Order: sequence, then C-alpha cells, then structure tokens
Amino acid sequence: MTTHMRNLLDRLKAGDVIVGDGAWGTLLMARGLKPGEPPETVNLTRSEVLEEIARQYLDAGAEIVTTNTFGGSPARLRQYGLDGQTEAVNRAAVEAVRRAVGDRAYVSASVGPCGHLLKPYGDADPADIAAGFERQIRALGASGVDLICIETMTDLTEAALAVRAARAAAPDVPVMATMTFDKTCRGFFTVMGVSIEQAVRGLTEAGADILGSNCGNGIEIMIDIARQFRACSDRPIAIQSNAGLPEQRGAALVYPEEPDFMAAKAATLLELGVSLIGGCCGTSPEHIRALRRVVDQRTTVL
Repeated sequence: MTTHMRNLLDRLKAGDVIVGDGAWGTLLMARGLKPGEPPETVNLTRSEVLEEIARQYLDAGAEIVTTNTFGGSPARLRQYGLDGQTEAVNRAAVEAVRRAVGDRAYVSASVGPCGHLLKPYGDADPADIAAGFERQIRALGASGVDLICIETMTDLTEAALAVRAARAAAPDVPVMATMTFDKTCRGFFTVMGVSIEQAVRGLTEAGADILGSNCGNGIEIMIDIARQFRACSDRPIAIQSNAGLPEQRGAALVYPEEPDFMAAKAATLLELGVSLIGGCCGTSPEHIRALRRVVDQRTTVL
C-alpha cells in the first residue's frame, strides 16, 4: 500500500492507528556519533547513515519515519557554529529519509526545544525563537515533509510558538505537538509546571492537529498520560514512550523495557483510542516491529 498517496489526517479521522519509528540517537551513536557531538552534523557528512536507519525502521513496519532535525533550529545549531547552515542541515535530513522510504512512509520533521529558557525565566527572546522555528520549518516544509512534529517540549509558551511557526511556514503540512511530563503527587506536569489539561488547551489554540506525549516515561506511565489526554481532547493522540527509564548496568546505560513488554502494554493504548504509537529513547527497530504486530492484530480483529 502506498501511504504517501493518502492524507495522514484523513487516515486518523477514519480510525486508522499509525505506527511511528523509535529512537535515533542511540543508533547514531552506534554508528560513530561521538558524545557531545551534535547529531545534525551527520546530515551534512554521512547522510548514508540516516538512510540506513530510516530503512531499518521502515522494514520494521514504521509508517512514519522521523528526520534527524531535533536540534535543527538556528538557536540550537548556533551552539556549534552551524546556524548559518540551518537550511542545508534540515534539507539534507529530509532528503536522506525520503531516499530511504520513498512513498512507503510519511516523513516526519522533528522540531525539538531551542535549548534556551524564554524570558522572563531565561534570556531567550520569544520573538527571536519564533523566527528561528519559522526558518527551520520553512526549510523542512520546502523539502517535502508530510508532518511537522514539535516534540519533547516542556514549556507551553515555546511549544505554542513552534506550532504557530509551523502554521505560518508550512501551512499545508499537518502539525503534531508532544510534551514531556513527570508524575508528581499532584498529577502530571512538565518541569515547567504545565499540566496535561493546560497543554491540550494551549496546543489546540495554537493549531496543532495531533496532540500527545513523548519521552521521559516508560509505557506504563504513558498509559496514564494517554488516558488524561483522551479525557481532555477529541483530537488524535500520539504516544511515544521510552523503553523505560535508563539504568546503570556496569559501564553501560540500559533501557530495561523489552520489545515484547512494550507491545503487550501498547494494547491498552489502543483501547484508549491512541491514534499514533511509536517509541522514544531506548527503543529500536525491534520495539517498532513488536508494536507493529500489536496494531496489525487489532486491525485483523476489527
């Protein structure tokens, strides 16, 4: 089936469950990315590595494959002297994934936090950050992405800036926005104090088509987060959990949740009406393959 021929939002409205990909950072490090080196440098120097990873996720059953542009905003690239190459960094990432997946998967443009606290909590000017997001997303949109994914956000103001930037710079491309929550004695909040209800309201007002959460939690806690999102919104919900929280085992940092464990728990996410399911830190093509089986089994039953 050629997924690229059918609009993503139409599929979600029709009740399809779409499987995304998993982590990129660990796979890049396994292929030579050094600690402290910005992952986006690979886009300009070793794009064949991006193609290889994208192909692995496609072969595992992912219908959405992410670009290596999480830190591709000018503010983030400036830390490495790469802000002058913003367009080239983002364009190369999209082109690499598209070469790997063709029209067999949607290409999702990753847009992460700018790496600075906005005023009044920090020194970053919101107008400058918004302009930077627009610059990044304009390059991504012009390269032919199928989805803009604003992800791993903790500051609702910044997340809304990024969503609005996407609406301005790539008005015809669907926008997904996911935030990262911590479990507290008072409920779920981001480190900036944003509740799920506040996130739903703010991201919806900004114009996000798909809402949800990624990173920071294993799948069991993500089930609780998904339940609250579903209670607050009728928009498509996306959940991309870590493979648990990292544990130090000898010299290695290990994410403990195995693919079969994550897949077994994912069945509950589907019962809650989650529309898009994928993985974040610690997940691999094997995790995505296991999630694919669960989604396919559900489809067969239905």
